[in-house]
Amino acid sequence: MSLGPVMVDLAGVELTPVEREQLRHPLVGGVILFTRNFVDTAQLRALTAEIHALREPSLIVAVDHEGGRVQRFRAGFTPLPPCGAIGALYAKDRSAARLLAHSAGFVMAAELLEAGVDISFAPVLDLDHGCSAVIGNRAFNQDPEIVTELAGQYIAGMAGAGMVATGKHFPGHGAVMGDSHAQLPVDERPFIAIEQADLVPFAHLAGVLAGIMPAHVVYPQVAPQPAGFSAFWLREILRKRLRFEGVIFSDDLSMVGAHGAGDLVARAQTALAAGCDMVLACNDPAGLPRLLEGLAGYVMPLETPARLARLRGQPAWGDGPLQTLRDYTEASCLVARFRHETQDEAGC
Repeated sequence: MSLGPVMVDLAGVELTPVEREQLRHPLVGGVILFTRNFVDTAQLRALTAEIHALREPSLIVAVDHEGGRVQRFRAGFTPLPPCGAIGALYAKDRSAARLLAHSAGFVMAAELLEAGVDISFAPVLDLDHGCSAVIGNRAFNQDPEIVTELAGQYIAGMAGAGMVATGKHFPGHGAVMGDSHAQLPVDERPFIAIEQADLVPFAHLAGVLAGIMPAHVVYPQVAPQPAGFSAFWLREILRKRLRFEGVIFSDDLSMVGAHGAGDLVARAQTALAAGCDMVLACNDPAGLPRLLEGLAGYVMPLETPARLARLRGQPAWGDGPLQTLRDYTEASCLVARFRHETQDEAGC
């Protein structure tokens, strides 16, 4: 059985019988975890091991674990700084910021991999235009070249631990005030303005990213649909112009920014038709059976299984304890020292 195009969530810290059955459905390909699914590292390892053992090939286990205010697991995990704090350091000490970005990516990926999580939806490649509360200090900087440089280091750190990276939110969520969790943001800029700013990190890093997640943002001067439902953005720009060959994930289809595409089934169908490889269906347990029924007969593109296979986590240090790895202890100490010195409570 190959992996399917739907990534689902879970209700709690253990699988229910209904969830076990759903995760074996051929249209399911992954699981995204949230804070509600976490108690401690031992419980998380047990949960991910059970998910991976349910079928072959095993499901992809994912989480949003960027650092700062978007870090789903806390107890037993290193508190990671928000990317914006790394960007602020760049203005004072470029070399220190590059090292911190690399170390944060390494620590984040290594700790998740040890717990059985395959991927984190990171890093954020949005620019901080100073108007988006939902992005804010999740972005490295407002300068696309600085974002590219620091994100590149973060991705290299992740790769050093054995995890591939997913950039978000294509083609850029940082220039709109609205939060796509609660509304459909509209970015009125012309394509040239987006291309010369927000698209720059995606264009430079497309070759080293295994995944990209588009924004639930509409750019009406470019295309009438939000980016995640737009064949122009996904096929013409991302696939053809940027030559991206990895997995395109939809953002969560339960977000208000996705509602204009219809009910959950219609949203998934539209996103897949536009070019997404995998759609995220979260926080709607009642709708999931209807979604799986509505996608019956879906035929996955021939190239998608290989793209999905690339997502599987491969701890670079083998089977030994992570805490004995010198690279990890040095990186985690550097990250912890930075957090202590800056006392960055805003990112917690």
